[in-house]
Amino acid sequence: MRILISNDDGYLAPGIHALADALAAVAEIIVVAPDSNRSGASNSLSLDRPLSVTKAANGFYFVNGTPTDCVHIALTGMQEAPPDLVVSGINNGQNMGDDTLYSGTVAAATEAFLFGIPAIAFSQVNAGWAHVDAAARAARDVVLRRFEMLPSPFLLNVNIPNLPYEQLGPLTPTRLGRRHQAEPVIRSQDPRGREIFWIGAPGACRDAGEGTDFHATSQGRISVTPLQIDLTHRPQLELLANALADGQGAAAASRAVNGPREGQA
Repeated sequence: MRILISNDDGYLAPGIHALADALAAVAEIIVVAPDSNRSGASNSLSLDRPLSVTKAANGFYFVNGTPTDCVHIALTGMQEAPPDLVVSGINNGQNMGDDTLYSGTVAAATEAFLFGIPAIAFSQVNAGWAHVDAAARAARDVVLRRFEMLPSPFLLNVNIPNLPYEQLGPLTPTRLGRRHQAEPVIRSQDPRGREIFWIGAPGACRDAGEGTDFHATSQGRISVTPLQIDLTHRPQLELLANALADGQGAAAASRAVNGPREGQA
């Protein structure tokens, strides 16, 4: 099995080193990751400047760009054949609920999914890297399952509690929970007295009931959430069609009564 590994914490992060060490025992790996922490980069591509790829002393490659840049370059410019799997992480902190929209960790996996390659994003629930080796061992367990019953490609978001390996609960299928809106920005001043803003903390959990990723990890279980890209709000399609039809009917009636607007035939 050939695996491409990336992340959003940068190629020096303990999480990606633990993950690479765990997977190197079971697969042929290549690591292509950002040169620095790019947390919160989401699915952004760097289109305003050229990017460079550098090989580190340990064999990892690092890119002066986003997680999505890394996977995009690896798949389209560095490898002759696509990998069997792309994994991202292990992230320094959870990516659950609404976090997935902002996460560079999830974005790296998403880019692979868009290229038709199965992908898995891995995160630890709490920041600080406590028990990261246990998380890497659990991640290897997930990878070795292969998920052959799932349609390919698949996109999975996995969150692992910060526990010793023997204390981790089972893999649990979950849906995304929800958060309250984020905390307000924090106003401050730079050394020159100019006003600056720090993005506030994420909101507290709003939907953390049974079946969610928040609930599973709070019970010590490993949350596994299948993700999709289609953002279409399907239940609203019929309502929208009716609203547009009503609007067109009202416009036609207005033209019949008042005549065409200036410039209209």
